[in-house]
Amino acid sequence: MLRTLITTLLLCTFATAEASTLRSYGGGLENSRWRVTENSRLMCELNHQIPNYGAAVFSSQSGKIDNLSFELDMKRLPSDYSLAQVVSVAPSWRPGVGAKPITTMQWRKQFNGDVDQQSAWTMLTELEKGFFPTLYYADWHNKNDRVSVALSATNFRDNYYQFLDCVDNLLTYGFEDISYTVLHFKNNSSELDKESKEKLARIEEYLKHDKNIESIALKAYSSSWGGRYTNLKMSQKRAMQVKDYFVDFGIEPSQISTEGFGEKRHIASNQTELGRAENRRVVIEMVKP
Repeated sequence: MLRTLITTLLLCTFATAEASTLRSYGGGLENSRWRVTENSRLMCELNHQIPNYGAAVFSSQSGKIDNLSFELDMKRLPSDYSLAQVVSVAPSWRPGVGAKPITTMQWRKQFNGDVDQQSAWTMLTELEKGFFPTLYYADWHNKNDRVSVALSATNFRDNYYQFLDCVDNLLTYGFEDISYTVLHFKNNSSELDKESKEKLARIEEYLKHDKNIESIALKAYSSSWGGRYTNLKMSQKRAMQVKDYFVDFGIEPSQISTEGFGEKRHIASNQTELGRAENRRVVIEMVKP
């Protein structure tokens, strides 16, 4: 009942729009272009050029809980705060099929338009079914004009399925998940424990796909078990060992700084084996531009 009421109100709005001047933007059979413009384990992007208007961009990033976003990249940004109705419109060859509301998009002054993840997925599934997600709003500069912007389902499916394959292959973690990592070592050794080897393997896999690392700082510490000088040297050895790993990963040595602190800055008690294990560590801090 509620959906029927909303649809009726929308259709009334469109009828009012037709009574004024309605400017329409969208791609037809000859110029509807969808492309997967990013396809890696860190980022997937599905791009649709809207002639004379801008581009619709669906994107997904590694490690994100909300794994889909939609942005309308416009040539002319909003000059005011207002609303746009987003509805699913049937193609012309399906007469009599009513428009279905998807969401309301809020225009923000001098920003591209966007919608939440659920609405973005709805737009994609409507496109997959052959419908045209369409925005309707009042022009910001000419209040007598109404504007419609349609995402065309023409030439969509093959690119969409390629995009879904990319999303399925994204890493389950992102830069923010590995940029600060703590590695631990076996007693009186520069050999990493099992869990830390797994952490380093995750970092290695990430760095295969992201070469945009500005700097890496390695800060090494030891427990207080043994002589102070010996522990200082052991912390420095651990830092250099981890640096060698990063060089093997393809990072330039000049981008990596190392520092050994020995017994300084404990984070746990040295009276127990568990506490000493926590103190035997190298802290990795990675920075991107």
